[in-house]
Amino acid sequence: MSRPIEEKLLFEKDHPGRVGASVPPSDVPEVDPRTLFGDMVRGAAPAFLPEMSEVDVVRHFTRLSTYNYAVDFGLYPLGSCTMKYNPKINEEVARLEGFARLHPLQPESTTQGALELMATLQNALCAITGMDACTLQPAAGAHGEFTGVQLIRAYLENQGDARKVMLIPDSAHGTNPASAHFSGYAVEQIQSGPDGCVDLEALKARMKPDVAAIMLTVPNTLGIFEKNIAQICRILHANGSQVYVDGANLNALMGITRPGDWGADVMHINLHKTFSTPHGGGGPGAGPVACKAHLEPYLPRPVLAKKEGRYLWDRDRPKSIGKVLGFNGNFLVLVRALCYIETMGADGLKRASELAVLNANYMRSKLRPLLELGFDGPTLHEVVFCDKGLPGGVTTLDLAKRLIDYGFHPPTVYFPLIVHGALMIEPTETEPREEMDRFVEAVAAIVKEAEENPAYVKAAPHNAYRRRLDEVAAARNPRLTYKP
Repeated sequence: MSRPIEEKLLFEKDHPGRVGASVPPSDVPEVDPRTLFGDMVRGAAPAFLPEMSEVDVVRHFTRLSTYNYAVDFGLYPLGSCTMKYNPKINEEVARLEGFARLHPLQPESTTQGALELMATLQNALCAITGMDACTLQPAAGAHGEFTGVQLIRAYLENQGDARKVMLIPDSAHGTNPASAHFSGYAVEQIQSGPDGCVDLEALKARMKPDVAAIMLTVPNTLGIFEKNIAQICRILHANGSQVYVDGANLNALMGITRPGDWGADVMHINLHKTFSTPHGGGGPGAGPVACKAHLEPYLPRPVLAKKEGRYLWDRDRPKSIGKVLGFNGNFLVLVRALCYIETMGADGLKRASELAVLNANYMRSKLRPLLELGFDGPTLHEVVFCDKGLPGGVTTLDLAKRLIDYGFHPPTVYFPLIVHGALMIEPTETEPREEMDRFVEAVAAIVKEAEENPAYVKAAPHNAYRRRLDEVAAARNPRLTYKP
């Protein structure tokens, strides 16, 4: 197999004097920026930026793109990430000039179409989740978690009882504890029972006046639906506490059941997961927050409103938690998400969830002879296996790395933490049966390799652009800046 070109950093490809643009000579006299901006100018030396031609830049990024795996190449089985195929009509709509060239500081009078789109999306998300109000401002899932927890905090403080503790099940999404801690709460873990669901007796025993809320991921990170969710909501509400639902796994529920109907008070929604916009590598994303009416006064300002037939931003919100983003959301992600919702329709969204659950159970059935389950509960949109029984001392990480040689992106590994050597697989609804069969065949081949030549599997990947990295050293000693 031929190796790709070793692509250097842009800074290493610098050629002084080489340019990638042609502009007319400036007719504006040079001015020392310090005379205009004073102490805001940091030092007199110009910034060190690489000098390159247009073809240098285009080839650099095109080469890098070919070194990456993408959902357009094949199955992207990252559990909890919902890496579904992104319909290209979403991209076409997001590239319409009226959307793509919109400036966030344009006045309301020139952005009525964009504001109507946002209002339509908010209404759709409320209908899908069973909530009463929505904000599109949060820029990502964890940002939505923070926003939702801040709504709870503001509401409880307004009642004169701020409380101190956030309960989080051990099967919750990994960012929940961080969002609660960042919001000023002490985090306490609630254990799962043998069925993979919240232990109700442990929950009841913890119901004291200091509990502000519980953060539930439904379905949880085991891919199991919290069968006692309505009872959990009643237990929390009887204690004067709130219920937060992490909507990262909404792809299992659309059109089938709604968190607001269970009794949930607030939730965030990952548009880049459930509603099919490109994501990965840190973005882009969008994490709208939907809530019940009693939390609506605390939504981030400004709030989208309609008066005399025109849309406007309502900034007169005395109870608001304030802005959580510089502008009003990652707009083109919102455009893509609404396009997906409108083209699918209510029946299509429900069918997508049904197929996501069907595909995950198909993978579960096919992989059961090869891998052991983390929990034996019923699977919804994702399934979690463990490393128990892997032959030859092969680990979850070894299996994941070897999958790269078979042309697959590895699944999520070592999460959730309550499963030893976890391997979390989410095929989503967009994968055809033959692609899932190809993945199962690859796992079967690797298990056989582990029996016959475990050392070869442990040394994987063999054909990747980069071989196995020292991930511990990279995490402990990251090099985040370039030094010439």
